[in-house]
Amino acid sequence: MADTLAFDSIANLASQFRQGALSPVGVTEALFRRIDALDPKLHAFIALTRERALAQARAAESALQTGHDLGPLHGIPYAAKDLYDVAGLPTTAGTHLLADNVARADCAAVRRLSAAGMVLLGKTHTVQFAFGGVGINHDHGTPHNPWQRVAHAPGGSSSGSGVAVAAGLAPMALGTDTGGSVRIPAALCGIVGLKTTVGRISRAGVYPLSFMLDSVGPLTRTVEDAALVYEALRGVDFDDDATVGVPPHEVMSDLRRGVKGIRIAFAETVFFDDVDPEVEKAVRQAGHVLAGLGALVESMTVPEVAVAMAEQKRALMVAAESLVVNGRWLDEHRDALDPIVAGRMASGRTLTATDFIAVSRQWADLRRRVVRTLSDVDALLVPTTMIPARPISAIDQSPESYGEHNLKYLRNTSLGNVLNFCGVSVPCGVSADGLPIGLMIYAKPFDEAMALRVAWAYEQATDWHTRRPDISWAA
Repeated sequence: MADTLAFDSIANLASQFRQGALSPVGVTEALFRRIDALDPKLHAFIALTRERALAQARAAESALQTGHDLGPLHGIPYAAKDLYDVAGLPTTAGTHLLADNVARADCAAVRRLSAAGMVLLGKTHTVQFAFGGVGINHDHGTPHNPWQRVAHAPGGSSSGSGVAVAAGLAPMALGTDTGGSVRIPAALCGIVGLKTTVGRISRAGVYPLSFMLDSVGPLTRTVEDAALVYEALRGVDFDDDATVGVPPHEVMSDLRRGVKGIRIAFAETVFFDDVDPEVEKAVRQAGHVLAGLGALVESMTVPEVAVAMAEQKRALMVAAESLVVNGRWLDEHRDALDPIVAGRMASGRTLTATDFIAVSRQWADLRRRVVRTLSDVDALLVPTTMIPARPISAIDQSPESYGEHNLKYLRNTSLGNVLNFCGVSVPCGVSADGLPIGLMIYAKPFDEAMALRVAWAYEQATDWHTRRPDISWAA
């Protein structure tokens, strides 16, 4: 499969389908050939759905040929993180302990994408129980960041999804984001990742980590592609009560409006502390680009960020929630779990019920306060991660090294989850070692339209999203 086709955007593939230059069946078959050739070394997929994919591709091709067009996603292949229920396949959540956890039905997100005519190629690897920002999995194996021949962190926990899109194995892959699990792999793999506000997209049928913080989002090659997938996924689902009462809001009509007159700020509180100089330089330069497009770019402090960062029980909140789902595995099969994941989960038992309630109330208060703080600001600019990808060997040499790197990948993203921001990570540079750097554009809760609008304007003014890894070593 030619690299030009492998790295094509959803929008371009859709256009070529309708012109007759390409067909859903042809693209699906070509992607499977590419997966067969490259994935033994990249390790993005845990399972492939060949029969289902080819049946969906044939149905899409026939429908388009007869004038039955379901929209811009019709016939487009994609992958889903192995937290998403897919009928007939196990949802393993990154552990062999769930090998028999076979889904009886597709989850809500997969159903909606099927209704839009998309073609499911398979399921991608994740960190065990989705509990980690580095992307390492000692059970099923760690996906290989395609930007380096030597194994580097792919970012977690949507590690396989990030690698699949970055390596041209799928034009889109679904991830989940509890503390950064869409945006971190997007940043480390040089692609786009959309973190949606909790309540925008149903999580029904998605293996949970945190009921308060889990969100669904796509990893794509372009901002437009992320917006197209978001449009198909958003909406009320009574199987996820977080979505009930959230008014519908589409994003495509504002996507290309530009940023002239929009107020954008570098969020100086915490987010830039101890950031790698190459990362900071690239992110600051992105602000100059947006200012050149007519945005009003300034700097500001955000006191609520410092308060959220100072709360020492933040990590324990997610750990405690994870125990509700995974506590029995910890009690009965701890030796079979990744020791770092097991230790992080077990820490949740130190959180008292009163502490849980107190921190929950603090988060609710911070979310109200930060909206007031940002009342005159449309979007914030921060580094997605403090550092680019680092070698797996260096990260995994000790629990202390893992913990240090995990913090550097999760800090800036997890604060956004606590404050209920939505956000987009887009490529904004490359380090001296040839590794991608991510810019995170935060917007206020439920303002995905603004986050995507700013991201699209930046993307159109730069060429970072067109850079591709040399993965000839994986062939």
